Amino acid sequence: MGDELLVAAGRHPATAELGLDTIGLTPGKPVTVDDQLRATGVEGEWLYAVGDCNGRALLTHMGKYQARIAADVILGKEIVDKASSDVVPRVTFTDPQVCAVGLTEDQARERGIDVRAVTYGTGDVAGAYVQGNGISGTSKLVIDEARGVIVGATFTGPGVQELLHSATIAIAGAVPLEMLRHAVPSFPTVSEVWLHLLEEYGL
Repeated sequence: MGDELLVAAGRHPATAELGLDTIGLTPGKPVTVDDQLRATGVEGEWLYAVGDCNGRALLTHMGKYQARIAADVILGKEIVDKASSDVVPRVTFTDPQVCAVGLTEDQARERGIDVRAVTYGTGDVAGAYVQGNGISGTSKLVIDEARGVIVGATFTGPGVQELLHSATIAIAGAVPLEMLRHAVPSFPTVSEVWLHLLEEYGL
């Protein structure tokens, strides 16, 4: 039984009044872009769309990331990689918090990736007491068995958003698990959960 109900019905891009129809795009819809944030279907490839208007990842930090990629392309810098739609860190600031990055276990399997998931109680590490008593939650890694790298991570519990960047780096950099086991978390912190997750995997 709850006291309040949150209805998140989604958002629509504010592209209706921009004159997109004059260049062959549909007003009121997301602007489809390629991996370098160029709007597709626009003659001359002069239009770039970053942030919520392209519909890729409706998060402020992803809009900033996309803007950096687009600026590098416009300035003629060599782009080593493309704008990622998979490595999207996201946090739901509820109590407890829920945060994730990369693919879920189901998404990975749908793509045909042979994955193994490992979990560990977020509050079951000694360093969790710095967050208080009775800390609960679950931490989970989704591991690509063939490549030996993490493709997704989820953390629940108080203050777990601070665990997310390390997972983002591990996924974006495709850091091998054998290397990650040498990334020693400091004590006493909740980040010790990384050691336990890797131990659960068998490292």
